[in-house]
Amino acid sequence: MARLAHPLSIFTQPHYWRPLLCCHYFKRTLTAGTNFSSLTTLARTDKSQEGGTTTVKLSIKARRKAFYESPEGVLLRKLNQCSNEGDVVQALCHYDEARKLGVVLNLDHYNNLLYLCSIENADVAQMGLKRGFEIFQQMLNDRVQPNEATFTNAARLAAAKEDPDMAFELLKQMKNVAIAPRLRSYEPALFGFCKRGDAEKAYLVDADMIESGIVAEEPELSALLEVSVKTKKEDRVYEILHRLRATVRQVSESTSLIVQDWFNSEYAAKIGKEKWDVNKVREGILQGGGGWHGQGWLGSGRWKMVETQVNEDGVCVSCGEKLVSIDIDPKETETFAASLSKLACQKEAKENFVHFQKWLERHGPFDAVVDGANVGLSNGHNFSFSRLNTVVKQLRQISPSKRLPLIILHASRVYGGPAQNPKNRRLIENWKKNGALYATPQGSNDDWYWLYAAVSCKCLLLTNDEMRDHLFQLLGSSFFPRWKEKHQVRALTSTSGGSLIMPPCYSIVIQESANGSWHVPTVTSDDPEIPRKWLCATRSKNNSLHRYGHPPPSLTDCT
Repeated sequence: MARLAHPLSIFTQPHYWRPLLCCHYFKRTLTAGTNFSSLTTLARTDKSQEGGTTTVKLSIKARRKAFYESPEGVLLRKLNQCSNEGDVVQALCHYDEARKLGVVLNLDHYNNLLYLCSIENADVAQMGLKRGFEIFQQMLNDRVQPNEATFTNAARLAAAKEDPDMAFELLKQMKNVAIAPRLRSYEPALFGFCKRGDAEKAYLVDADMIESGIVAEEPELSALLEVSVKTKKEDRVYEILHRLRATVRQVSESTSLIVQDWFNSEYAAKIGKEKWDVNKVREGILQGGGGWHGQGWLGSGRWKMVETQVNEDGVCVSCGEKLVSIDIDPKETETFAASLSKLACQKEAKENFVHFQKWLERHGPFDAVVDGANVGLSNGHNFSFSRLNTVVKQLRQISPSKRLPLIILHASRVYGGPAQNPKNRRLIENWKKNGALYATPQGSNDDWYWLYAAVSCKCLLLTNDEMRDHLFQLLGSSFFPRWKEKHQVRALTSTSGGSLIMPPCYSIVIQESANGSWHVPTVTSDDPEIPRKWLCATRSKNNSLHRYGHPPPSLTDCT
């Protein structure tokens, strides 16, 4: 068998990509499937009064049916089924048969095959790798224009071959042909270099990712942290810990073990400043909003690393240091409220949401907002106005203005079901009279309403919803978790009436103290009664700001 050409060799051929990317004909035919032109458009000629011809196009339904029944459509369905089942062997059999029959493959066919060949499967690993590269080469030879998924799957093949250099080169070629990479596009090269212990090349991939505007998440940062610890790159360890602080905030168990490896290492004991500029530390804390200074490793000597807890007052049980509550910039809140309004108007009937905003301007601001459906259905079965009223009273008692909180309920809850009970009806009318109830219209998602109200009023939000579904993912991973931490109130119900769990008086985020110590929170379950595990790293020879006669800057205290 002839030796297979290097998968990247075709990229070096002069003008290979130019006709694919620039020629309108190739763009149209390759994306639609060259061999499907007879299936997508059917023409017939009829003599008209002018003696010309008339072109008749198939309907969308007819075109779909034609493709569905074609050999190409049958092959695609078979490959989709193999993808769902992870059956690479059967997929390759379908591929070989299709090649013999002369079926022309399109982008979807090839992407399915490359995906299957790239997934981890110990039983057919070598066969998947070998055939995967052959299929990728054949796709390029057939001049089928690849997309991001194609390059990513090819990069995964390279990583499985333990060749992260090839994976990185594929990433560069993808960018060269104006295909925007995604986070997953970088993972094969990044994880491959980290696994190999090649820190410098891993940093190059990371830099390219940052240049492309891709934000690394915990798996990527954890891999970079691990390779930095193993190769004793103290500056990189420091930088990545701060990136974890800014984006991840609370680390998983696997990442916490890497953090412990660093602080427990002999090398970490040798790193750190015995003397430092306390004014720069003070300035760094103030500029950063509290909880970190960014001035590098402070102190000297071995680290004391323990797993501990932080009490309800924000005091570390191990070292006695009080953690801080990190302020949120008011401008960030205003920007977030504006983006939330824009998203809501896109997802909801705009006139309905604008009506709510005007209502809120007339009746607000409020000290608290209640997700009525979540609280009333806290037992998961029957809606209880009594339970809802209990937490409403509790919020009113702790309100600075002693005003009723804003209750958001869907119209069906306000006018139907248990709401028709005379006692509940009187309760609802009282809330309406006090301007404390808003009924969201039919067909709306009340999540947008109670979230916007709480953000725009800069007040507490009572809900047990962990806010992790698709709606909240639209809000991004930077500001929203910080806002949620400082504003969400949870309700615990019991036979005695239940209680409210207020937001913590300190920020549950990686914190770097003025004296150089570190506190790292780990991810816990959603049950607020299960204590969170913290990592506490301190040094016996730390020189704190107190010892220099300068107390740390005053930050937001617990109230």
